[in-house]
Amino acid sequence: MKRKTKTYAGIPEKYGRLKDAAIALIPAPFDGTSTWGKGADLGPEAFLEASENMELYDIKTETEVYKKGIYLAPAIKEKVDPAKMVEEVFTATKKYLELGKFTTIFGGEHSISIGTIRAFAEKYENLTVVQLDAHTDLRPDYHGTPYNHACALFESSQKHNLIQVGIRSMDVEEVQYLNRDQTYFAHEIWENDKWMKKAVNQMTENVFITIDLDVFESSLMPSTGTPEPGGMPWYQVMTFIEKIIKKKNVVGFDIVELAAKDTNRAPDFLAAKLYYRMLSEIFAKKDKKK
Repeated sequence: MKRKTKTYAGIPEKYGRLKDAAIALIPAPFDGTSTWGKGADLGPEAFLEASENMELYDIKTETEVYKKGIYLAPAIKEKVDPAKMVEEVFTATKKYLELGKFTTIFGGEHSISIGTIRAFAEKYENLTVVQLDAHTDLRPDYHGTPYNHACALFESSQKHNLIQVGIRSMDVEEVQYLNRDQTYFAHEIWENDKWMKKAVNQMTENVFITIDLDVFESSLMPSTGTPEPGGMPWYQVMTFIEKIIKKKNVVGFDIVELAAKDTNRAPDFLAAKLYYRMLSEIFAKKDKKK
């Protein structure tokens, strides 16, 4: 099914114009390096369609964040070459950051984050990257390229303050690149939320959040390329994100790895709700500071 409108979530055109929008949303439908389940290239369209069927009043913040303006940018065009895709994502992200937009990206597979993080790191010094993910994604290269989805956070591990949350799968090769004190394995955090304060305290002021949807329990989010059992529940993920937003300056975020399936639309809606809730929390905080 295709979307009915050309604006994010079907919002009125006056809230979707680039000139007036506070927020930019870049779809990145790339699925060129996935190694098992395919369909991440269908993720942005499924997310946008689900967003059209979502209530736009956020109960917790009592706001309608879409009225800040959300510009739906042209989608990333590269479908084959991961190096070219990363460069295109970097260029697009940098463009909207330079325009002063709160820039967000929806993938596509996790390799897109290499380009997004490069752009944010160019703008914000001493950047913390918070990764919510089932997998560490710390391989220096995989299947002949450093731009594989399995390499999505290697560059961040070398250049930025990387904090990894929800991890429950990795290759032995990646152990040498792991910062154990800043890695929160799923089996260690599922019983309580006490670890969250430590994680937030490890962050610098400016934070970029990258969310691989397979961080969620696979019964909630089966529509990913490599679903793993033992993931995080919805409210635990949201509680952690809300704590980051409250204490730090979240400068942007991306959401990746929605491998959409027509037989189950609930994961699409989860992704849509996650995106909108994050914006609602971020801009509610900005309004309180005014």
